Amino acid sequence: MNKYKPADPIKSPRFSGIKTFMRLPYTQTIEKVDFAIIGVPSDAGASFRTGQREGPAAIRKVSALLRHHNPVLEISPFEYISGFDYGDLPVVPGYIEEGYKRIEEGLIPIVESGIIPILLGGDHAITLPELRAINGKHGPVSLIHFDSHSDTVDEYFGKPYNHGTPFKRAVEENLLLVENSIQVGLRGSIYSGDHLEIPKRLGFDVITSSEIRETGLKEVTQHIRNRAGETKVFVSFDIDFVDPAYAPGTGTPEIGGFTSGDALELVRGLKGLNFVGFDLVEVLPALDPSEITSLLASNIVYEFISLLALNKKNKLKN
Repeated sequence: MNKYKPADPIKSPRFSGIKTFMRLPYTQTIEKVDFAIIGVPSDAGASFRTGQREGPAAIRKVSALLRHHNPVLEISPFEYISGFDYGDLPVVPGYIEEGYKRIEEGLIPIVESGIIPILLGGDHAITLPELRAINGKHGPVSLIHFDSHSDTVDEYFGKPYNHGTPFKRAVEENLLLVENSIQVGLRGSIYSGDHLEIPKRLGFDVITSSEIRETGLKEVTQHIRNRAGETKVFVSFDIDFVDPAYAPGTGTPEIGGFTSGDALELVRGLKGLNFVGFDLVEVLPALDPSEITSLLASNIVYEFISLLALNKKNKLKN
C-alpha cells in the first residue's frame, strides 16, 4: 500500500492545510518512495524579469485543483506510486555559484536513495546543478528540453552562469548524452544568424516551433522518443515553451508558441521512457495575476507524475 498520497478533495477542502503540491504530505525524511516534489526558489540567473523564486509556492498553491485520476492517460497515479513534497532546496539569493553548490548538495541524497526528483523552479539556471546531482548516480543522461530558447549561450556579461547558459555548461561537464538529447520548440528573434547552430554544434537535435507546426505533434513526439531511445532521461520544461497567451507569467516570453493543450499532448507522448528526473522552470507569479501560468505548470507536473505511474503499472504487469 502506498504510504504517501494526496489529501482527498471530496473529504478535505482544497483551501485547507499547508500548501504542498496536490496537498501531498510534507516530509524531509528520505524514505523509499517513487518521487519527490522539490522546490528550487532561485532567480539568481535571470537576465531580464525576476521573481521566479516565487514559482514553487505559486505552483503548489494552485495544484490543489488537481484531482486523482488522469482520464487521458487512463491512470490514477497514486494507485501505483507514492510520493511526497520535500519542500525547497537551499539557495543563496544573489550568489549563483554558491547557490549551485547548495542545490546540488541538497539534491544528492534524494537522487542517491533512488527517488525520482520533480523540481519546481526557479529560473532555468537551476537545471545545471540538478544535472550534476543526477550525474553522480546515473552518469550522463539524455535531455528532453522544451523551451523557446536553447540556453546554450557561452556567457552573459562575461560570466559563465545564467539561465541562458546551463546546457552549454552541461555539455562541457559531460553531464549529457548529447547524441540522445533534443531541444523542442525554439522560436523568436535570436542574437545572430547562426545562433540556432550553436546547440546543433554541441550535438543536440533541434526542432524549432515552425518545424513542429509543419510536421505535427504526433510525428514530433515519435521523433523525440526515437532520439531518447532506452537511455536514462531528464525532462526540462521551460514554461515559456507555451505561448504567453496561455502562460503570461514568465521572464522571457516569446510569441507564436504553443497552446496549453499542445504542451500537455507532447508531455503525455513521452510515456514509456526511462525517466530519472524532471524540472519545470521559469514561472514568474508576479506577472500571472489570474494564476493560469501556475495552473498550467501544476498540470504539466501532474503529467510527469502520471508518466511515472504508467511506468510502474507496466513494470508490475511484466
